[in-house]
Amino acid sequence: MANGVHVTTSKTAAPTRLLTQAAGERQTGALVVGGHPGGAVYVLEGRVIYAESPAAPGVGELLTSSGRLAARTWQNALDLGTSTARVGRLLVEQGHLTQGELELCVLGATYDAAYFALSAAAAPVEFRTGAAHWLGPVVHIDPGAINREVRRRIRLLDEIFPDPRVDTAAVSPVPRPPRERITLTALQWELLVHADGQRTPADLALLLGKAGYATVQELRRLAALGLLELPEVRTDSTEFVRLPRTRGSAVDAHRPVVRADGGPAVPVVSGAAPVAAAVAAPDATDPPDPALAEETGANGAVYRPPRLARRKPGAKLPKDLAGEAPPPAHPGTDEVLLKRIRTALRALR
Repeated sequence: MANGVHVTTSKTAAPTRLLTQAAGERQTGALVVGGHPGGAVYVLEGRVIYAESPAAPGVGELLTSSGRLAARTWQNALDLGTSTARVGRLLVEQGHLTQGELELCVLGATYDAAYFALSAAAAPVEFRTGAAHWLGPVVHIDPGAINREVRRRIRLLDEIFPDPRVDTAAVSPVPRPPRERITLTALQWELLVHADGQRTPADLALLLGKAGYATVQELRRLAALGLLELPEVRTDSTEFVRLPRTRGSAVDAHRPVVRADGGPAVPVVSGAAPVAAAVAAPDATDPPDPALAEETGANGAVYRPPRLARRKPGAKLPKDLAGEAPPPAHPGTDEVLLKRIRTALRALR
């Protein structure tokens, strides 16, 4: 027990079940849910008073992004009321918000964040007894109503487009619409305009000042219309493997060497002296040919090109080559096609 807050041991369980248990025991504290995106649900004597999640904008983001409160006004309320959990009350007492406006904003933010915090079938959870939120108690919600709304929202998203990867992955619009005419809502248009392949649904919700669940809902509709590129699924398929090559050479380091006497090919590997010695040496009477010089890479691997049979200038080809059929004649160039291309290029100047 420290500062009146007792932390239970973290375990993996269904968050909605633990929330129901905390409500039945009329506990006060915070149900902290790990995983991605996770979140926290705050209860006061068994009633939910607030919820927050990294995937959903909080009360402050909603009020300032919409222009209802100036950022300086919100920051001043935080500075004065955070330590005593009276931020919400200060905003009403100072006349910046009415009680009804604050309650509506807190209800929307709570249901929004509760979906992300409680929708997982199982997640690491812990209950911090005595924990209080800095906003203070503004509304009191039955935990059963929270759980029912979470299930309803899960079912609704699955009916729109049953792929939860869209909810968390970076949003990338398709380069070309799949049909000629598409009707979009204002929020769908905003999402497509601001989606850059880097922003996640949570980033877009914070940027536009929209509810996280409403953002995910519209993104699933866009995915159903074929306007979003779906996140890739990693597979264990075999990838192409490049063969090792000698540095500075365009040949394989373990390429076989052909014997000059027509014998079987013998591979030459760096450091294998006996194998290299087995390769027939060039004829001492022949002058060295620069085209047949050995190539040695930085790693010591040696490549010796095959020796070609010499013949005197003007000598006839061997019979086995002279009797071969000549290569097929090229069909020639289509002069009419070339004239059309030249005419089209002149017109573009």
